[in-house]
Amino acid sequence: MKKNFPFHMVTNSPWPIILSFSLFNMFTSTAIWIYLSNNLFMMFNLINTTLIMIMWFRDIIRESTYQGSHTLYVTNFLKFSMILFILSELMFFISFFWTFFHSSISPNIEMDMMWPPKNIKFFNPFEIPLLNSFILVTSGFTVTLSHYYLLMNNLKLSKFYLMFTVSLGIYFTFLQSIEYINSHFCFNDSIYGSIFFMATGFHGLHVLIGSILLLISFYRMKNIHFSNMHNINFELAIWYWHFVDVIWLFLYTFIYLLI
Repeated sequence: MKKNFPFHMVTNSPWPIILSFSLFNMFTSTAIWIYLSNNLFMMFNLINTTLIMIMWFRDIIRESTYQGSHTLYVTNFLKFSMILFILSELMFFISFFWTFFHSSISPNIEMDMMWPPKNIKFFNPFEIPLLNSFILVTSGFTVTLSHYYLLMNNLKLSKFYLMFTVSLGIYFTFLQSIEYINSHFCFNDSIYGSIFFMATGFHGLHVLIGSILLLISFYRMKNIHFSNMHNINFELAIWYWHFVDVIWLFLYTFIYLLI
């Protein structure tokens, strides 16, 4: 259908409704896993949801890369949408910081008015947490280098620094898992344990998601989907990664150093 405007009119797609049913089934099966200790249905629906998302993203890549549907207007709206999404994620983490400061500045009588609570043996902030901070700051630098070399049409160096960034993200996740395994307190240890594992755990999930987004960008870069003029997928993944970096610096400062 011929059009005389720069906006992309989305074509009919089966994936939104199918994904909605799959997500409903996944959350229902998660409840079955929690209450009946049977994770078979949850794993099946998780795999099914992942496959549906891959098919949907495949169609979006075809529309943008091969059909040229993502014009300048469309990419500007995509950037605006990403800004709103990052702001919503920021509010999500602010709720954790609010809980932490509310409990730490004025601990209640159930915790003997102590912060951190009694018998909580905390991590040394100058060991794994400091190393993880160095890793994420370095990854922010390397992913920026990757984008710079893409703009300079140097795909070889761009792919190298992008893969190096993904490796740093995976290394961060590995170190965080070691930190959790060797923790002397757990999620049930008062509000302190709950807020610590909620804040750092969700941040770890965001690092994992960011690593997947960058890995997808690496795959697309390898298949010459990007150019120095059109690389919106990679650019938005970099925005997300920088957001994850900044949130970690606040987490490290407030939760690890200012305990």
